[in-house]
Amino acid sequence: MYNIVKRGDKNNKREMASIKELYDIANILRRDSLKMTTEAESGHATSCLSCAEIMSVLFFREMAYDKNQPFNPDNDEFILSKGHAAPILYSSLFHAGCINENLLDLRKLSSPLEGHPVPSSKLRWVKAATGSLGQGLSVGLGMALASKLQKRKFRVYVLLGDSEISEGEIYEALQLASYYKLDNLVAIVDVNSLGQRGETMLKYDVEKYKKRFQSFGWNVFVVDGHNVTDLISSFLQAKKSSNPVMILAKTIKGKGVSFLENKDGWHGKALSKIQLQQALNEISNPSMPRVIIKTPEKIRPYNAQGESLKRINYFIGQEVSTREAYGDALLYLSSFNKDILAVDGEVSNSTKSEKIKNNLGTKNQFIEAYIAEQNMIGMSLGLSIKGFNVFASTFSAFLSRAYDQIRMAAISQSSLNICGGHSGVSIGKDGVSQMGLEDIAFFRTLPESFIFYPSDAISTIKIMQLIYNNRNKKNIKYIRTTRDATPVVYNINSKFSLSDFNVLQESKKDKIVLIGAGITLHECLKAHYILKAKGINSSVIDLYCIKPFNTQKLINFVDKHGNKIIIAEDHYKQGGIGEMIASGIPSSKGIALSLLSIGKLPHSGAKEQLLSKYKIDAKAIAEIAEELLTSKSP
Repeated sequence: MYNIVKRGDKNNKREMASIKELYDIANILRRDSLKMTTEAESGHATSCLSCAEIMSVLFFREMAYDKNQPFNPDNDEFILSKGHAAPILYSSLFHAGCINENLLDLRKLSSPLEGHPVPSSKLRWVKAATGSLGQGLSVGLGMALASKLQKRKFRVYVLLGDSEISEGEIYEALQLASYYKLDNLVAIVDVNSLGQRGETMLKYDVEKYKKRFQSFGWNVFVVDGHNVTDLISSFLQAKKSSNPVMILAKTIKGKGVSFLENKDGWHGKALSKIQLQQALNEISNPSMPRVIIKTPEKIRPYNAQGESLKRINYFIGQEVSTREAYGDALLYLSSFNKDILAVDGEVSNSTKSEKIKNNLGTKNQFIEAYIAEQNMIGMSLGLSIKGFNVFASTFSAFLSRAYDQIRMAAISQSSLNICGGHSGVSIGKDGVSQMGLEDIAFFRTLPESFIFYPSDAISTIKIMQLIYNNRNKKNIKYIRTTRDATPVVYNINSKFSLSDFNVLQESKKDKIVLIGAGITLHECLKAHYILKAKGINSSVIDLYCIKPFNTQKLINFVDKHGNKIIIAEDHYKQGGIGEMIASGIPSSKGIALSLLSIGKLPHSGAKEQLLSKYKIDAKAIAEIAEELLTSKSP
């Protein structure tokens, strides 16, 4: 319908865009955004118009980046936290020479230019998915911290909308950025005063915004967001700051089009073709100047290798908690690979990630995120994007607070490792608020996620090695650990692999298969001996890899060992291991399955009391086994 203006003539080159050219580029970006959204019949045109000068100055004067290498480690980084303004980001990338997609294919199934930015093989300049508001600053914080850790000089710019400033995660990021003195982090707030359904909370009260952000230790500049000279000046001042910088850019939503400017009711609405032509008639139509993007300074890579510690080993029967083994494995892996980072939400003495912090050779590979789980995950995503192999840990119960951040990290196709500790009722007396009982369910919902649940120290070590060996897979890897010590049942030569399980007990006379994971594996082993004393043979399976899972292999095994299954898990029924297995077994197989899980709201108590009360202990498993074996129904 409407053509996108072509890039400027190669012979018309400047080392730095002039003031006039930046205004011209801003209007080109405006025109593109309007054309793109009208062609798509959807999108957030007015949110693009308000930030046109900001994007023009950032991409065509301020930032240094290699337009041919999106993952050049020295590139300045940009995060569009207000992801609904995606059209103007795509337009900026197009005119900078970073992408060559047809902008008028916005939101089409065949195009990588989605409604909100999502990383893909065709859109490698988008590093993190945005659109769920309030998360971009945390990701930028992680990138800025990576720059410091890698001793590089790249800077990070995050464009925020004023509506998303209401999100609590913003303030988690604000306080941590100033704590770590990230003077290479610049946030710009597009203060256009209008949200989706009306005015924002503070409207145009930039002085209140300023006081708020200053109280978190940021240097704050207030500028006219449509004044290119003011913007350039603020970015220059930001480079001299010893603190992170917040630029409050006062703008007008719908800027440049008279019937859109500061008008409510236009958020997320595209113009009709007639309205588009009226709007384009009001915006100047310059030729795109050919400007040279500043190239980043190349920094010699830091050494990512260290000295390996002595390999870990435990002996059968030794009492060791899986959380303790997690800390041991993390320390071991980090000792020979300096790209590994442990990030923790102020519970490292419980998750045992503190073993990295307390070791002289690895102490710089530990980052304290404090009790701010949403920011912890966003920051971990930013660190992983910049090349770190991040292991983020907290109690599994508290990860539910950061589910959206984990979801967005999965959408970002990030290789991010997460450890949830103190899982299930087996933690005992702390009570239900501390018991992660829904974590398996929500990690199962994530596309292509891996979920591991070790039962002893050796299996924890082996699983951590599996996670490390799959570090190049762009997905979320979750490991669930328990609080109390459990006996070691494996030896160091035991085999563990993806999509598999281990058989710890079996015979040709088995009549039933007992399946456990984590704490319940040990209850299944106890139940095995209870049943054996009564003349009932049973197999015992350790289901250490919950996802991906080879259901057919399990069906084949069960078919040879009694065709009956009992699954015990320290998790709610909904979305847990039992539902996962049951959903994969066709009814035609005639396999009888009984599930023991947490069916009520738990209470404080000793571990043994709780396992008994909620019927996931050895006694309950053995009793159900006997009932299942005497039942006439399949």
